[in-house]
Amino acid sequence: MATNQRTTRAAKPTKNGKPTRRTTKTETRGRGADDGQEREAFLEKAREDFEQRLAAMAADPAQWIEFVETVAAWGARYSLGNQLLLMMQAAERNVEPQYFLPYGSKDRSTGWLKYGRQVRRDEKSFKVWAPVKRRPSEDEAQEMEAAGRKVRRDPDGRPSVQVVGFRLASTFDLSQTDGEPFQVPTVQYLRRHRQATSTTPRLLEGDDPGDAFDDVVKLIKDAGYGFELAPPGSALLGDANGMTTGGAVMQVRVRDDVSPAQRLKTTVHELAHIRCEHLTSARVGENLHRGRRETEAESVAHIVCAALGVDTASYSDAYVLGWANGDLDLVKACAATVLRVAKTILIDLATGDPDPDDVEEDPTTMPGIPSVDGDLR
Repeated sequence: MATNQRTTRAAKPTKNGKPTRRTTKTETRGRGADDGQEREAFLEKAREDFEQRLAAMAADPAQWIEFVETVAAWGARYSLGNQLLLMMQAAERNVEPQYFLPYGSKDRSTGWLKYGRQVRRDEKSFKVWAPVKRRPSEDEAQEMEAAGRKVRRDPDGRPSVQVVGFRLASTFDLSQTDGEPFQVPTVQYLRRHRQATSTTPRLLEGDDPGDAFDDVVKLIKDAGYGFELAPPGSALLGDANGMTTGGAVMQVRVRDDVSPAQRLKTTVHELAHIRCEHLTSARVGENLHRGRRETEAESVAHIVCAALGVDTASYSDAYVLGWANGDLDLVKACAATVLRVAKTILIDLATGDPDPDDVEEDPTTMPGIPSVDGDLR
């Protein structure tokens, strides 16, 4: 008899006599549709939350400071989009995450498996944007270039392996795992460990945990700038705590009569000006209002110093974001710069090498690149 209903064959018994259940094509398509709807709902919520958080940060300096505090607590490991995406999910679950890693590869070389820890069964993952990298075809490369996107190419002219899209990937907090003891690899911990195992260990003393000042000065000098401590009121310094002069001078000066903690913070602040390219023509066309330059540099300094274990409780400068006038694009660009620069400085002060499990890119930092389906389980 003809029917419009889909039927399946009876399940064949297994060796032990128990039947196995087959999944029909209808069921598979239905589950796929449900996953797609769940994904779209998640993305829409994430987009709304992203805009709301940016708007709050633009309108209220206290919201910006709260954002910077969270970035500092998480070690500046994430791009702007992923930082806000994880903050949204943490707020929904009313949890304070400690450290995120993916489940891990089968060979146990990455993620939690690398550290002998297992994600507990039925734990719900957090989602982050992960880049999809492959070599685009020539046709795809030409379409990308026609859309205004830069395509990296090999010496022979072939498109190089590069980011062609983004997917939602799963990551889990330390609190969702069991296994071997795990020390959160903060920058302060990594520096102490490196010094303890060095052939020329240095004593940790004063208000500069990890003795980071000399390393920050080295980063300034590596950028081509001279550095000196100077008395307040001296040439190029005036009444400022620190001053960076570009052009033909290329000099950083920091007051010599402040505490070690303040000296370190001011020196990081000046390094941030250099890393944010405030003194070069690289950011021509951007609205580099002085308030924005100071907001970027001071925020980077706060994040870096907090990661180093330096007391930064005095960070509450009222000028923060006063220059933005509620412009979300400016706030987004400022936040992205702060995260990028803080991350690079912390990497240089810790190990010099980025963590392969860190996700550094997302659709907000590389606009115009499409997202692809991801796992929402």
